Amino acid sequence: MNSRLPTPFRGLRRRLAERAAESDIWDAVQLARDDGRPYTLDYAEWLVDDWIEVHGDRAGTDDHAIVTGIGSFRGRTIAIVGHQKGRDLKERAYRNFGMAQPQGYAKARRVFALADRLGFPVVTMIDTPGAYPGVEAEQAGQAAAIAQSMLAMTRLRVPTVACVIGEGGSGGALAIGVADRVLMLEHSIYSVISPEGCASILWRDVNQRRKAAAAFKPTARFSYELGVVDTVVGEPSGGAHKDHERAARMLGDAIGVALDSIEAEPVEQRRAARRAKFRRMGVWLEDGVVVGEKEHDHELAAPAPAE
Repeated sequence: MNSRLPTPFRGLRRRLAERAAESDIWDAVQLARDDGRPYTLDYAEWLVDDWIEVHGDRAGTDDHAIVTGIGSFRGRTIAIVGHQKGRDLKERAYRNFGMAQPQGYAKARRVFALADRLGFPVVTMIDTPGAYPGVEAEQAGQAAAIAQSMLAMTRLRVPTVACVIGEGGSGGALAIGVADRVLMLEHSIYSVISPEGCASILWRDVNQRRKAAAAFKPTARFSYELGVVDTVVGEPSGGAHKDHERAARMLGDAIGVALDSIEAEPVEQRRAARRAKFRRMGVWLEDGVVVGEKEHDHELAAPAPAE
């Protein structure tokens, strides 16, 4: 079990009040979004042997914003589920800019179920501005699809590692982020909403995005200090886009360490710790009193339904 994550979180107000230069935060956002950074398929190429991509949700669609597959990682067979953005305009349109629709999360759940059935650890790669917000996605049950994906990850019996490799935005990121260990690359970001979305809501002005980003501090440093992620993984000098091979090697080392640690835990202890970790987020002490803790709990330990 990861003992670093505070329960409840102490000093929350102090940490949130800590100031960071607006320009520094925005530079971090821009670096996380750099289109030269490695994407999921790049990491799969460098980290996994005998890669077999798995397509489709078994219901007639194949959402290209999420890629899934099976391969050999340093002697282990693992399943990989991740976002794929695309580099040029044509590929970005094909990948829907990494914004998955409900069918993409159904595809992810299919692979989660397959991995759980066969005993393969699951590694996810998070890199999305958020789930697709279009009307058709909402009509198809986007919110429910995200919730079902999160629930499926909560119930998995196999070790799970989530990696924020670029832009971790909103429920689209969290849908494949409920893992035993959450790793975050040094120059990536992770937040409940994009800076542009936050600015549009609070100030009704997307040009206030720098102010929004500085307010909620989506960088790896603050995400780690707030207990949202377990480990910050270093990148090559200047960022992962400068050296894909070295970036993959550094991330692979961190994934290997995480899997070794997780596999040493008994299955039920692992599942309970995973669930408790995410329930602790948002709990803090105020004048010595626990605030934000839910009064009731729900049983999530039932096996994940087969897709």
